[in-house]
Amino acid sequence: MKIPLVEPGTIGPCPVAPDALQGITRQQTNPARWNGAGWQDFVAALRAADVELVESVVACGVYATDAGGTAYGMPHGVVIARDAGQVSRLLKTAQACRVPVTVRGGGLTTEGESVAFGGVLLDMSGMSRVLTIDANALTVRTEAGIYWHSLAEELRRENLDYLSAPLNLTSSVGGTLGVGGIDVNSARLGCSADQAVSLQVVTPTGEIVECSDTENSELFQRVILGYGQFGVITEATLRIRPYTPLAMHYYYYSSLRAAIEDLQMLDRNDASDYSGILTIMDCAVNLLVAFDSDEREAAFRKHWESRLRGHGEFGFALCMLGHYAVRPWKLGEALYLLQRKQAVFPEFRRPEYLRAGKMHDRSVVFSRAVWKHWGSRQMVIPDLATSADKFIAAVERGNAICRKYFRHYTLYCVGIKLRPEHKPHYEMSCIPPDADGWAYGCEFEPMIEGEVYSRDHFQAFKNAIYDIGVDLGASYYRFGGMMKGYIRRVFGDAVVDRHLALKRRADPAMILNRDVIF
Repeated sequence: MKIPLVEPGTIGPCPVAPDALQGITRQQTNPARWNGAGWQDFVAALRAADVELVESVVACGVYATDAGGTAYGMPHGVVIARDAGQVSRLLKTAQACRVPVTVRGGGLTTEGESVAFGGVLLDMSGMSRVLTIDANALTVRTEAGIYWHSLAEELRRENLDYLSAPLNLTSSVGGTLGVGGIDVNSARLGCSADQAVSLQVVTPTGEIVECSDTENSELFQRVILGYGQFGVITEATLRIRPYTPLAMHYYYYSSLRAAIEDLQMLDRNDASDYSGILTIMDCAVNLLVAFDSDEREAAFRKHWESRLRGHGEFGFALCMLGHYAVRPWKLGEALYLLQRKQAVFPEFRRPEYLRAGKMHDRSVVFSRAVWKHWGSRQMVIPDLATSADKFIAAVERGNAICRKYFRHYTLYCVGIKLRPEHKPHYEMSCIPPDADGWAYGCEFEPMIEGEVYSRDHFQAFKNAIYDIGVDLGASYYRFGGMMKGYIRRVFGDAVVDRHLALKRRADPAMILNRDVIF
């Protein structure tokens, strides 16, 4: 079936955003469910290829939504990934029968990208083994369905650790490599995808290919940060490091601008091993700075700490006391900040994670503790990714949107050191085209806290954030799914049509993750 293109500025079908019309404020809904044509023939062919498919409503219902909790869909059947050969047979059969295949790792997407609207849901969690650890080369070979916290536990037994992983370690390795993955050490080491040395990929037509920067490099570049359009990652070789505990420092600000300026100053000067900003609204801004070695920490204290404008905990408390003393009408906000502090701060200082003042389990603190207090049934987290010079404007404008739509919210800001020019990122990705040296990202997350909001309220909020990205010429860490209508607006018709042509050549029946980007 040939999917018609649309000329810029006209109204008609569009393969990237089939329900978006020019000039109409967009409230994206689920894509149309696949009509099931030829399903029984596909099931018979799949079973002949020795691929187990589960069709029960109970099994399919497990995958009805993702972490976002706002997109819902049901696959016709589910396949649990077992090995690359099985995935290959599945995709070959799906191509022949024109049956869509949606890949799911940890299911932590928030725009419905890992929700199947009919067809097959391929659950990668069945491929979750660590294959080899090379302590001399400092690499690990792992199946791509493994969650980062499980990988961290395997590495820890060898006194090793991952380099850069997403904040939520219940993400899968393969899913993370396909979208980027940011950590508080990304400003120094790059995103999680930059730690990939090589990949085993099953292409949309079922070929099993090993790729890297030097072997099948074009495929490697498109799969890394390619949002699952050009293949299923089944194995990955990643760079790792010797395990070290962390020395943590927290600096508190009442000004987003000052905190971001200080964050970028630290990044430019390689002054810390870890850095990031986590806020409670724009009232309590925490700049986190951490170190892997005493030497790096001592150099920071000698050369850079005095240049930070943030306060220690006691100094910040005095500032807040003065701020709310002259604003008694905001005492409710002050009480909320105090309650959040009392609930959250002890999680970062629990004695089982700390010894001699150093954090000995960053995976617990940065992942499980954070999501214990920030997670909820619905995870609405629009984001913006910009060059360094646009970042303050993006965060301040996004913060104003948060205040308009929600009583309480949090912002998470981090930098990403970019790969050298000879190792480019995939063009249609979260890396802004004008970023040089570093890109910066901010997640805008409402604190829902049991309140009930309509789906339109959430979507209007997300659209308002995404509109800032269009206006600034930025990008997004989460794009696709329910916000596909922004893709042409962000990247332009020429770029999108060029990559759509690449997708059609790689995936003739357009079956792999077809509701994500194209």
